[in-house]
Amino acid sequence: MKALVLSGGRGTRLRPITHTSAKQLVPIANKPILFYALEAIRNAGITDIGIIVGDTRGEIEAAVGDGSPWDAKVTYIPQEAPLGLAHAVKIAEPFLNREPFVMFLGDNLIRDGIARLVKEFGESKANSQILLAHVRNPQDFGVAELDGDRVLRLQEKPQNPKSDLALVGVYMFDPCVFEAVNAITPSARGELEITDAIQYLIEHNYDVRYQIISGWWKDTGKLEDMLEANRLALDGLEPSIMGEVDADSRIYGRVTIDAGAKIVNSVVRGPAIIGSGCLIQNAYVGPYTSIYNEVKLLNSEIEHSIVLENSSIIDIGSRIEDSLIGKNVVVSRDNKMPKAYRFMLGDHSEVSVL
Repeated sequence: MKALVLSGGRGTRLRPITHTSAKQLVPIANKPILFYALEAIRNAGITDIGIIVGDTRGEIEAAVGDGSPWDAKVTYIPQEAPLGLAHAVKIAEPFLNREPFVMFLGDNLIRDGIARLVKEFGESKANSQILLAHVRNPQDFGVAELDGDRVLRLQEKPQNPKSDLALVGVYMFDPCVFEAVNAITPSARGELEITDAIQYLIEHNYDVRYQIISGWWKDTGKLEDMLEANRLALDGLEPSIMGEVDADSRIYGRVTIDAGAKIVNSVVRGPAIIGSGCLIQNAYVGPYTSIYNEVKLLNSEIEHSIVLENSSIIDIGSRIEDSLIGKNVVVSRDNKMPKAYRFMLGDHSEVSVL
């Protein structure tokens, strides 16, 4: 069995972060989102992985390499434009070579992994297996309508959902799916939809089964989802203090401090993770915060946030919360006269001020 990981999307809902970075490489609990997918695939016993790449191909390849950190072989499959999930399957046919495969969206996280689900699919001899999860806002997802143990119908982001069961970003197929992706036509948004391909299988009497997952699942396409995924991942954090913590600092709860980080006259309250090379001085790091490598947090407070590498937060009088701060960002107090807010912000930025 092979795996197909989709990592070519533009991440428009996470701009401006994704103007310069692949959304699949934004870290959750200081690990790129994409790496969680690769670990889940490896733990399911699959080692032949194709990765669909787009504009951020260079960045994805630099991060993943040949797949050896996961004891896997990785093949990169370029997609000229984001033309839909079914289009990704279509162009991957030479790589998949008519073998059964699991398709995993590279910005999705599933707490319990997919090993059991892959095993059940292999034993079932079904043509396809989809994963479903109960959600509060089904109108924002592909939604499944069921009839007993059968999938009756799929709808993409329906205005009036027939159920609260959303399609999770993991799908399993046998070679019959290629008949479907070659038969369907683009949707109103100009994409070949995987929901249309699965609906084709259903209508042509192929065996499409489903599993409802019980553990948490997150599609990290929006800021609030990314912060929640970070919170959920940190809830399982194993404490580890490898960096330096001076006598005037206090560490509470589940906290990881990587080697090379320094905590000076500060309070860190977990669950939280602080990457290598960070300097946390005269500061407070609150629960559910991930601070990536080489960050400076001086005379400031932050919680329930994600800070990417090489950024600095200095002399901020109020606590920062519910925030995603990108790479090489400087957030600081400016004491110049006349006093004013002074910003240099990219497209699609959001700022809240007191």
